[in-house]
Amino acid sequence: MPAPVNQFKVDLAAAKQMYGCWAGFADPYATEVMGTAGFDWLVIDGEHAPNDLRSITAQLQVLRSSASHPIVRLPMGEEWLIKQVLDVGAQSLLIPMVESAAQAEGLVRATRYPPEGIRGSGAALGRASMFSDLPDYTVTANAQICLLVQVETVAGMEALDDILAVEGVDGVFIGPSDLGADMGYPGNSRAEPVQAAIQDALSRINASSKAAGCLATDGDTARRYRDWGAQFLAVGIDILLLADAARTLAAGWHER
Repeated sequence: MPAPVNQFKVDLAAAKQMYGCWAGFADPYATEVMGTAGFDWLVIDGEHAPNDLRSITAQLQVLRSSASHPIVRLPMGEEWLIKQVLDVGAQSLLIPMVESAAQAEGLVRATRYPPEGIRGSGAALGRASMFSDLPDYTVTANAQICLLVQVETVAGMEALDDILAVEGVDGVFIGPSDLGADMGYPGNSRAEPVQAAIQDALSRINASSKAAGCLATDGDTARRYRDWGAQFLAVGIDILLLADAARTLAAGWHER
């Protein structure tokens, strides 16, 4: 049996509009709840949430029967980290702070088995092959890996066209917060120059063969990014959803 079909990758290639949400609690119970909400995809965040390999694995397990496709964001694009999360069953990765075509090419190689890449062949003892229950996993896995790279610095923006030319990259995700900070607007990704840069980047991505992605935490900004061409669009963060709802509820009762 081959590696499972990565439907998220299929839908990206078909230009389907998809909406996602961040899963930042680093807890499988909370992520399982998010998996019932109806999002097309969820980011299991290993960069800014307190996740490790075991907590990422547990969240992949609880999302197995969910319609929400799990995307694992790593803290960095290290080859050994990529190998580990692929072996526990991740098929879609989001790698932050990509600033050059050479870096993107290295990430492609890290996600592929030889001869296309350098991924170590140890899936026989891993969840990715269902513990060797998928005998054809190793020879079919490469085609099901979805690699998303985050461009979120001035250097990344300057290299965007070169990054877009890298074969094996499925999508480019613009990170508004880090981009704003690197442009001199920390905490203010809504500044006009930052928004202009985001619009330009989304336009350039859409003119390529790659899918464009972005994150917004309010409806107006999310709709603007969608109109600018963000195909896989994150429209919320679970921690903020809980925090905002809880604070609103408490404030409402204190005012009575």
